[in-house]
Amino acid sequence: MAKLSLFERRRQRVRSALRKRSGDKPRLSVHRTGKHIYAQVIDDADGKTLAAASTLGAKGSGANVDAAAKVGKDIAAAAKKAGVTTVVFDRGGFLFHGRVKALADAAREGGLEF
Repeated sequence: MAKLSLFERRRQRVRSALRKRSGDKPRLSVHRTGKHIYAQVIDDADGKTLAAASTLGAKGSGANVDAAAKVGKDIAAAAKKAGVTTVVFDRGGFLFHGRVKALADAAREGGLEF
C-alpha cells in the first residue's frame, strides 16, 4: 500500500471529523485549483447537490481572495434559495487560510451558519 500524501491524510482526517459531527446537515464542500475555486452544498443522505458556485464563468482571475469571497456570497445566496441555512464546512485537504478562509467568511456573512 502506497504512503498517502499529506493532503490525502488531512482530507481523510477532516472527512472523518465531519461524519462524526454533521448529523443530517448538508455539507459545504470547497475545492480549489490554481486558477479557480468551487463550492457545493451537498446533501449526503440523498447524494444530491443542493447548490453550487464557482469562478468558472467570472471575468478576471479566479485565483485570488476577492474571487473566493464572491463565490462565498454566491453559494450562500444559492443555498438560501434552496432552503438551506445551516451547513457543515468541508475544507477537504486544504488549509483554512487564504482563499478557503475568504470563501468561508463570505458565506457566513451571506447567512450560512457553520
